[in-house]
Amino acid sequence: MIIQAILFGIVEGLTEFLPISSTAHLILTHAILPLQSENSETFMIAIQLGAILAVLIRYRRYFLAFVSPRQWLSRQTGVLLTAILPVLVAGLCFYKLIKAALFSIHTIGIGLFVGALIMIWVQRRYRPETCTSVAIEQVTYRQALIIGCCQCASLWPGMSRSGSTIVGGLLAKLSYQTAAEFSFIIAVPVMICAVSYDLLSVFSLLTSTDIQLISLGFLVSFLMALVAMSTFLTLLSRWQLTPFAFYRIGLALIIFFGPLT
Repeated sequence: MIIQAILFGIVEGLTEFLPISSTAHLILTHAILPLQSENSETFMIAIQLGAILAVLIRYRRYFLAFVSPRQWLSRQTGVLLTAILPVLVAGLCFYKLIKAALFSIHTIGIGLFVGALIMIWVQRRYRPETCTSVAIEQVTYRQALIIGCCQCASLWPGMSRSGSTIVGGLLAKLSYQTAAEFSFIIAVPVMICAVSYDLLSVFSLLTSTDIQLISLGFLVSFLMALVAMSTFLTLLSRWQLTPFAFYRIGLALIIFFGPLT
């Protein structure tokens, strides 16, 4: 199970911030190479914290500002809350429905395919000359709200939280760089809330072996996410969204017509 834990950590760290859906890749990895543990679902949720830590390390100056109580009522806090509240409210309202209806292989394939078409559509209508490249601290309330509403699409497994928020950033007329970095930032509070909600209900059921595997997966996920963020920003500036969309379409076709059907 150690090798499997490392593999899952690699998959999570590499895919969490790419617009290809880490949830889809973790579920597909588990379908191909099942983790032999009664708490495998908890493991896949918990190792996402490694990717969260990677963002905190990379953007520590941004988050350290919130240590000061004077910052809690600042514009920066307001923009961050505007971006995350829509998905938190929607997730809380539809949590049970999402868990019951949307976590099958086929619904994930649909999410990958539909999300890819949206990415291609947004890519084609994107006009760099009308967009602004600003620091993440300069994102406006309006832009944050557009991104936050688009992020709600990520509640459908396969749509991708990163993909949904970057699409939202482009629709809000941000540059690719700013849209991607703001996507990284708002992942932290959203994922902490989502992961904590799941973990608190099952933490008492975890064995010492489970905790060891989670720790290993967490560490690998953290290291891979640090590499993936820098690499993704470079690739996004060169390739933009289209190659990732085609990858999603290919993966969706494998799901629909491949051995997992």
